[in-house]
Order: sequence, then structure tokens, then C-alpha cells
Amino acid sequence: MKIKFLSVLAVVALLGACNQKDDQADKIKALEEKIAQLENSNTAVTPVNVQTASTADPSSMGAFEFQEMEYDFGTINEGQVVEHIFNFTNNGQAPLVISNITASCGCTSPDWTKSPVNPGESGFVKVVFNSTAKSGSQAPTVTIQANTNPTVTRLRMKGSVTPKLAGAAAPAGPLKR
Repeated sequence: MKIKFLSVLAVVALLGACNQKDDQADKIKALEEKIAQLENSNTAVTPVNVQTASTADPSSMGAFEFQEMEYDFGTINEGQVVEHIFNFTNNGQAPLVISNITASCGCTSPDWTKSPVNPGESGFVKVVFNSTAKSGSQAPTVTIQANTNPTVTRLRMKGSVTPKLAGAAAPAGPLKR
């Protein structure tokens, strides 16, 4: 009788743990969907502690106009480094200021025009992708935060990396001659 009771108790505990994991997965999925909606909407989110909120004055904002938002680097061999410069013009009414740029992974590093870009003038975002230890289809991105509407802009590189052959690797360590 005790063994039957303990086995039923164990099954109930396992089912509860599974339901808790499913519940956490559902919560994570709901949060990810909400984040995606917020990123794709052009509406500003007002913090709860703000007394009054007003829309941003267009005369205080810059506006990106990139010649291209995506660069296809084609097929490269593992270990190659690809550099691309995304040029832009400020079509806004105020100097455009890039406050930060972050890369999607450690294999990608950005550089950009650090000084304010006046209306009608041009600037750049340079993206360097290092394919070491990467293979297959790759799509590194950089996320730009600036005084624009929307405040976040993403640039993307894409291409394919051909892996090195396993037998072609250089020998490890010093060689005895």
C-alpha cells in the first residue's frame, strides 16, 4: 500500500514539474512576442512614473537614409574577415547622433561616425565580420540606437562560410626539426 501511494505521489510530482516547465515556456514565448511587437511598432512606450507625455518634435530628430540595409558577402572560406561600410545621409531636421551600436555576436564588430551628422550630411557604419570558427549560413546584425524615429535601426550582413577541411589544419604546438 505504501509503495503504491509513493509511486502515485511521484507521478503527481513529475506531472506538476512538467506543467511548471510548460507554463514557464508559455510565459517566455508571450514576453518574446510582446518585445517583437514593441520593436516593430512606431509608438513610444511611456514609463509609468512619467507625469506628462508628448510626442517627439520632428525638428529635434535625425533621420537615417541608408543606401542599403543589408549586404550579401556571398560565399567565403572559414577564417576570412569581411568588412563593409554602410553609408547613410541624415534626412532629418536635427543633427543625427548615434548613441550606441551593438553587434549580434562576438564575431562582428562595428565602428561608426562618432560626431553628430548635420542634416543633409553623410556618415557611416562599418561592420567587420570574422568567420573564424563559423560555418554554413551566417547573418550577423548590428543594432543602432540614435535620435531617430524609430530609435532602433538594424543593419545586416549575410552569406555562407565554407568550413575548413579537418585534415588541412595546421599542426598544434612547436615542431621538432
